[in-house]
Amino acid sequence: MIPDSAFPVEPWQVRETELNLDLLAQSESVFALSNGHLGLRGNLDEGEPHGLPGTYLNSFYEVRPLPYAEAGYSYPEEGQSLIDVTNGKLLRLLVDDEPFDVRYGELLEHERILDLRAGTLARCVTWRSPAGSSVIVRSTRLVSLVHRSVAAIEYIVEAVGDFARITVQSELVTNEDQPRPSSDPRVAAVLSSPLEPVAHEADGDHRALLIHRTRGSGLMMAAAMDHLIDVPGRVEVTTEAGEDLARTTVICGLRPGQQLRIVKFLAYGWSSLRSRPALRDQVAGAIDGARYTGWQGLLDSQREYLDDFWDSADVEVEGDPECQQAVRFGLFHLLQASARAERRAIPGKGPTGTGYDGHAFWDTEGFVLPVLTYTAPHAAADALRWRASTLDLARQRAAELALAGASFPWRTICGQECSAYWPAGTAAWHVNADIAMAFERYRIVTGDVKLEIECGLEVLVETARLWASLGHHDRYGVWHIDGVTGPDEYSAVMRDNVFTNLMAAHNLRIAAQACGRHPEAADKLKVTTEEMAAWRDAAEAVHIPFDEGLHVHEQSEGFTRLREWRFTEDAKYPLLLHYPYVRLYPSQVVKQADLVLAMHWLGHEFTDEQKARNVDYYERRTVRDSSLSAATQAVLCAEVGHLELAHDYTAESALVDLRDLHHNTRDGLHMAALAGAWTALVAGFGGLRDSEGVLSFNPRLPEDITRLRFRLRWRGFRLTVDVDHDSVTYTMRDGPDGRLRLRHADEEFELSTSAPVTKPVVSRTPLLPAPPQPPGREPRRRPG
Repeated sequence: MIPDSAFPVEPWQVRETELNLDLLAQSESVFALSNGHLGLRGNLDEGEPHGLPGTYLNSFYEVRPLPYAEAGYSYPEEGQSLIDVTNGKLLRLLVDDEPFDVRYGELLEHERILDLRAGTLARCVTWRSPAGSSVIVRSTRLVSLVHRSVAAIEYIVEAVGDFARITVQSELVTNEDQPRPSSDPRVAAVLSSPLEPVAHEADGDHRALLIHRTRGSGLMMAAAMDHLIDVPGRVEVTTEAGEDLARTTVICGLRPGQQLRIVKFLAYGWSSLRSRPALRDQVAGAIDGARYTGWQGLLDSQREYLDDFWDSADVEVEGDPECQQAVRFGLFHLLQASARAERRAIPGKGPTGTGYDGHAFWDTEGFVLPVLTYTAPHAAADALRWRASTLDLARQRAAELALAGASFPWRTICGQECSAYWPAGTAAWHVNADIAMAFERYRIVTGDVKLEIECGLEVLVETARLWASLGHHDRYGVWHIDGVTGPDEYSAVMRDNVFTNLMAAHNLRIAAQACGRHPEAADKLKVTTEEMAAWRDAAEAVHIPFDEGLHVHEQSEGFTRLREWRFTEDAKYPLLLHYPYVRLYPSQVVKQADLVLAMHWLGHEFTDEQKARNVDYYERRTVRDSSLSAATQAVLCAEVGHLELAHDYTAESALVDLRDLHHNTRDGLHMAALAGAWTALVAGFGGLRDSEGVLSFNPRLPEDITRLRFRLRWRGFRLTVDVDHDSVTYTMRDGPDGRLRLRHADEEFELSTSAPVTKPVVSRTPLLPAPPQPPGREPRRRPG
């Protein structure tokens, strides 16, 4: 784990005060910069040492074989893996004739700062070489949120004490050595050097370009660099280029106090369709645009972009500085993962590492898009457009499975199914309803129906058709869905999973409603009145298992009659790495919030008493072997009155990566858990709900949080909600003319830009005492 002391708790930045090589891979993920198109891990400027070198282009992947000991019909034959592309971050430094390497000589100072308002990664290093020469190195790095293809680095070297000859080698390097990507030699062979050269060129003394392509997926990418150099006295600059390496070398002499300043501009592009000349011209044009804007212009536009974002998205937490820092860190990385993705997927680890092979899951629509819909709706719309662009592949997958409609993949990069494990992949059909709900939430929150007309209606129709072919009515007219895996992957291929059934019913209803809003478009999709009636009938007749003896919902049919898992004090987690599935599947042990998630997303389907009893029952059986779980448990614990327990879960979700709680931050950040910090605070303690199409709040704060203030967008308006222990004030700051109807607790009220509205916080005594968790799975406790 990352110790609390590694990053001081500060409200608007993440700062590393000393270099810990044992935590280098984790810090590379934390300090990653991206814009949704291009991602740069926070590797040191000189490239070594590193934990995992990483430069990524969203959806730029290589195909690889999926090995099976025993294959079956409809198993995907190929996987897709995000690959490390040409590295342009490198600035190797030689002081006299000694390479600057933090492992040698004496590191007198080393600080890095991720500035969440400026959108930059700054580094300051003071180093004494083994021969005694000293330099100060200051660098600032950004990936532009305004210029999609552009990154830039300002690199300043200052001599200290004595005259020094300084050599800087600024490089583009392709096919860097990587940690072994797979134990399967066939996969490792494909991914070890995935790019083959297409073209290279050096243009003058300052500019170079490399073009490569993948062997299997047929994708081509280009990377270019250019430099501005400022130094007193004589300087020599040369540039050379080869197949996998381009280098600009800068040599000068510095007296004590003199500085060499280099601004390195980078541009990246890729395509599966455009020609080599077109791709070359694309990155050359991006470089020219970056030079025209200039370093200061890039900094200014970055700050302006982020100022606008924070004005609509910031969350202020008084009384919990750790959560304050973490929620802003999470929002910053969510924006980075999506701002310029522009019809590309948002991977589960974003563009921060190769974890999960760079695949997108239901995490995107289920956890990330709710946050973006309220804070950066343009990014949410682009992510939904990407999903809709894969609809034909989803139709093909459904046909392959002998089903109607469209079956979206459990994990993918380009839209094809890459999950090789059926029970926790294809059988998790709920991904289709999660996608449908994301389209519906976007329409409700933004008030924009254009996206629904453009592509959302077709997605809703085809997912509804999938559910109609998956479910069936029994002889009593009750509608069931068999052979499904809900969010809890420790209860696989079950009958009538409550979450899945409720989500499917919701999908069927909103598809019928959307067809009613757009009858001509529905007619073009050959939707008949009979088909819509069948969808409504299935939704009304859906079976929701309930144990009358225990007064709780069964997560799936028969779940409460399974044998209890024998928890022991020395149990090892995650369970799936220490126990066989043959023991997990038939037991009452829950990997992550499943039924509890249903109560969050579709809370109007449950009574207050049912929520309280369900939370009490499932808390004792949920082991949170997924980073997705803590935020959802925080939301429901807050709703049923266990505010301190909810606060602990909030802290756990918020600090998943800043403290490396799941021991895999080295592979990239957990986008859904980062979103979970916002969800736990805004939906948990702020009480935000929208499942009935109305913006509703019912806030209550735990003892240590004295004030919660958050901003969001709703139908073109920007709202601020300001909560303390006694009251909540709602403010509409701007937006289209008119008034809004909102709900506070069970009371509807009207809000306008003319005056804020203040309401009392409604306190409620919990029906049941706070429940215990399985041994060893209590949430991470907050300091103090």
